[in-house]
Amino acid sequence: MPDSRGELEVETLLKIVLALVAVLLVLEIVGQLFSTIAGLLGPFFLVLQLAIAVLIVLWLLDRL
Repeated sequence: MPDSRGELEVETLLKIVLALVAVLLVLEIVGQLFSTIAGLLGPFFLVLQLAIAVLIVLWLLDRL
């Protein structure tokens, strides 16, 4: 049985790691934006989240 390990090149692995780091940075930035928006809206942020969730459910059920 031939060994198929090590077929990825180093450059490919580096591109994968770089892409994962970029995704992590984007997620951190988006998290900070949501945190800032939540701080500005205060208690109304929960109402906004519930409204978005209801709209998504209505859209999925084709009642929107």
